[in-house]
Amino acid sequence: MSSLHVTGMIWAQPTSDLEAASGEAFQPAHIEALTRAHEDGGFDRVLAGYWTNAPDGFLVLAHAAAVAKKIQFLLAHRPGFVAPTLAARKLATLDQLTGGRLALHVISGGEDADQRKDGDHADHAARYRRTDEFLDVIRRVWTAEKPFDHAGEFYNIQQAWSDIRTAQKPHLPIFFGGASDSALKVAARHADVYALFGEPLADTAAMLDRVRASVPSDRRLAFSWSNRPILGATEKQAWEYAHHIRARAIAKLQQSGSAGLIAAGQAVNSQRLVGLSQRGEVLDERLWTAMAGVLGGRGNSTALVGTAEQVARSMLRYRKLGVSHYIIRGWDPLPDVIGYGRELIPLLHELAAAEDVGRVSIASAAVAAE
Repeated sequence: MSSLHVTGMIWAQPTSDLEAASGEAFQPAHIEALTRAHEDGGFDRVLAGYWTNAPDGFLVLAHAAAVAKKIQFLLAHRPGFVAPTLAARKLATLDQLTGGRLALHVISGGEDADQRKDGDHADHAARYRRTDEFLDVIRRVWTAEKPFDHAGEFYNIQQAWSDIRTAQKPHLPIFFGGASDSALKVAARHADVYALFGEPLADTAAMLDRVRASVPSDRRLAFSWSNRPILGATEKQAWEYAHHIRARAIAKLQQSGSAGLIAAGQAVNSQRLVGLSQRGEVLDERLWTAMAGVLGGRGNSTALVGTAEQVARSMLRYRKLGVSHYIIRGWDPLPDVIGYGRELIPLLHELAAAEDVGRVSIASAAVAAE
């Protein structure tokens, strides 16, 4: 059985789906507090996301690395706005700065309107072709033994070379997500970790089979599963808190002038998550889909609801399918990070270790019987 990794998420200012952002857009003290809470809580990584209105993730993580010396980092990056040769040097520099603690989460972009905010008018299929070429180039920059030329559909580069290389060899890990056929083609060539949103067990198993079928036999992928757990001292309290969260999210949308629900996004993953909310508010016993309906399936918007032990056991069912990485974030970010670190993460590791011991014992007994 694979090991277990837990990734959280950091922002440059206090913000959530329940409360309006407050204060300046870039608040170093908030980055420090949130990063330290993740490190103290036993998270393995923190993710800095990508938004068209947000501070630069490279610098958010650079500041986080200055105050947290053990935790690893995951940087979301959209190809198309920074030349791949420059992106390769920037990423290598940040990997060196963090002492080899960086991974790259490649986001090709699923919403045309959002891409146009940064001046990108490529269509969905072109964005994934560009991502494929972008990753070809940056991996070559990280590993080339001499200057090279590249002539492709999107990039024409002559005598590319970088003096700085990643601290990790041959290069830093690449996370990649996307449910479209175009996305799977790129993942099959480049991903080290394929990232899925929080779907039910059967849907997740089907997606894993689909991804594995697209990957060459000489490549092995790890899998990540995302969720936003809602914990309570009792199951009843957890569900009461979940309904309170939904009411707060709708109130925030109404205050901003929305009718109360966001329409489903253009991205395939967004449509899949909205589809889950239409299938039922609760799937697989405790996978709560209501917030995916409220938020239009954007981002990580399903939640496992229950006590810490109930949620941990539900998460580990995905591990049996082949998931080894979990990306979790809360609805009240800082308090939830502290709660996950106090209750959920220790239980996850404890229960996973017990499962592994059990499997080893069964396997040893089977060998002895032969």
